[in-house]
Amino acid sequence: MTATLAPLSSPSLASPPLASPLLTQRPEIVRETSASGAISVEQRLSFAELAYRQSWLRKAAVLAVLAVIWEAYGRWLDNPLLFPTFSATVEAFAAAILSGEIPTKALVSLQTLAIGYGIGIVLAALLTTLAIGSRIGTDLLETLTAMFNPLPAIALLPLALIWFGLGQGSVVFVLVHSVLWAIALNTHAGFRSVSNTLRMVGLNYGLRNLSLVRAILIPAAFPSILTGLKVGWAFAWRTLIAAELVFGVSSGSGGLGWYIFENRNALETTNVFAGLFTVIMIGLFVENVIFANIEKKTIRRWGMQH
Repeated sequence: MTATLAPLSSPSLASPPLASPLLTQRPEIVRETSASGAISVEQRLSFAELAYRQSWLRKAAVLAVLAVIWEAYGRWLDNPLLFPTFSATVEAFAAAILSGEIPTKALVSLQTLAIGYGIGIVLAALLTTLAIGSRIGTDLLETLTAMFNPLPAIALLPLALIWFGLGQGSVVFVLVHSVLWAIALNTHAGFRSVSNTLRMVGLNYGLRNLSLVRAILIPAAFPSILTGLKVGWAFAWRTLIAAELVFGVSSGSGGLGWYIFENRNALETTNVFAGLFTVIMIGLFVENVIFANIEKKTIRRWGMQH
């Protein structure tokens, strides 16, 4: 006689009890739709929002506020010999423009600046290329920048006078000193920040030395290079104006610095402010037109900056 064993039932293997319909039933939620028609997913910006998005308009507003403060302080002080108003400065500036005095002085200054700035860029490019190519070049660049970068360009004016005499050569010398180290430092820092992946890509394509620098390193490090160019320009521009106060008349035709110095001696404070106003306007033009267009056509176009 064969006995059949009934399967043991385990609590863990037992099938779960069926859920009650009352527990799983949920009330339906019905939301009434708006009867207004199609939903607008696009909304036009107001005039104020559109104006605020324009960078040049925001900067113009800042300049306008500064001009109003200048005018108000000048009228409150009521001493043209000490601090002329903004309107009086603009009148003197316009008169000097029409007479051709400021354009002539500005042209002399810009020509000298172009020479010193160009020489500084070439020397900075040579130093950074040498620094990228060898460890000795890196040590040379780091040592020279540590020695001469903290040295103010104005401190070299006595030496420039001894070595080059009075004239444009002395001014160009101090300009090269003010430009060289700022551009070299930023360019070298940009080259060192380039990833090894990009370097290996260039090496795999057979690029070496100058071809590697031109095709890989310069485009990848261009944000740092452009920053160095801006810093070098600012250093050179203010060094030029300061140097022209000493050397401008010796070259036969003084620049803007000498124009400011002459009017200061003649107690023509309004013309002094007109000269300073010209220096500011040239600086704004270079920063917001020349460098801005370079940045727009390179860094922003390449997607390297938002």
